[in-house]
Amino acid sequence: MYPGQEAVATGVCATLNNKGAFKEVDLIYSTHRPTGHAVAKGVDIKKMAAEYDFRATGLNSGYAGEMHISDKSVGFMGADGMIGPGPVIATGSAFAIRARGSKQVVVNFGGDGTYATPQFHSALNNAALLKLPFIYVVENNLYHQYAHYSYSCPMKDIAEAAKTYGIPGVVVDGQDVFQVYNKARDAVERARAGEGPTLIEAKTYRYYNHWGAPGAKPGVLGAFGYDPLAITSFRPEREVRDWLARDPVDICRNTLISWGVLDQAKAAAIEDSIKQEVKDAFAWADKQPMCKPEDGLKNVFVEGTVAARQFG
Repeated sequence: MYPGQEAVATGVCATLNNKGAFKEVDLIYSTHRPTGHAVAKGVDIKKMAAEYDFRATGLNSGYAGEMHISDKSVGFMGADGMIGPGPVIATGSAFAIRARGSKQVVVNFGGDGTYATPQFHSALNNAALLKLPFIYVVENNLYHQYAHYSYSCPMKDIAEAAKTYGIPGVVVDGQDVFQVYNKARDAVERARAGEGPTLIEAKTYRYYNHWGAPGAKPGVLGAFGYDPLAITSFRPEREVRDWLARDPVDICRNTLISWGVLDQAKAAAIEDSIKQEVKDAFAWADKQPMCKPEDGLKNVFVEGTVAARQFG
């Protein structure tokens, strides 16, 4: 679940071209926590909700589920259920963009655990060598599944890894959408100008556990207490509450009100409208037909189909 990290996806995607022909939109590659990235990039929420419930009218005909959704029409190239491979695919796209001479950029989102993968380093190395229009955004929410990121990274700031490749390494407050936007905009402008990649580390926090259910209660923001998969509680309750006090949505709302862009009433109306949009999306998805299991092998090969032996 993505709550707590909204400012990262929103701030980054606000700097990108999200509409137009495919050779005009900027591309992003997501993680196994893709919902926030997809919404920020402009994916249809109704179709995404349907996809999450394996409905035939979903974003990918019900066969992607959550961790493999994609929507090429807005440059959301896909979510990755594995830790690591995303940046290699993303730098391949960046190479193709440079080869054909367009001004697109490619953003890869990765968690703090990706630092310990070979793909993290090979992607940054090749992007630096070739000056690719590539931006690596590390969402450092402090924990992998249940282990603190210090177990796999020797530095306090993962962004220090950029020094090895001679590229900018930027640390930003991932709870403040305006700070994220400013740093991401600099990286996008650098990439479009042909100056190469940037590594951005956004310090953020996930309010729920690696998966959402343990310790979560309806109507209560955040997960607390024992997680059976983690054997014990893996993070202090005080830590969770400290981060909840710096909620990115609250920071954004309060900043806009202090600037006079919004008032309390307009902010509340916007929030109510968005909540209703999400409720309507899931209500629509709930009425859609399920995909057929026997159709799951339709796209295994470029041409033809594969017979499902268990149905023969």
